[in-house]
Amino acid sequence: MAETEHQLVDATRRTRLAGERTQLAWWRTGLTAIAVALAVGRVIPDLGGGSVRWPYTLVGAGFATYGVALIVYGTVRVREVEAALSRGEYSSPSDRFLGAITLAGALLGVATLVLILID
Repeated sequence: MAETEHQLVDATRRTRLAGERTQLAWWRTGLTAIAVALAVGRVIPDLGGGSVRWPYTLVGAGFATYGVALIVYGTVRVREVEAALSRGEYSSPSDRFLGAITLAGALLGVATLVLILID
């Protein structure tokens, strides 16, 4: 194998491994959001002893949905990148999805802050 060809194979291998690490980061973030869902939706209301639980359940369900979306997107994204690499192309992420998860994360954070401040 010529040196240039070896460098190309090596660069492609590193790029694919980076894609795998990125997918795992999406999954870790999604699993963290699901853990936050459990804490906000179930644990905190039990610890607080308050009679009104539905706001916590609603925000917890939002975090769970957010977490699942992150895990699914991470998997879809790595498949898109792999396919593009196989074609020798670049696959940019969806600005619409990235904007949507940014907004969703910010709204969930604000909702959690409101729950903390009013309870």
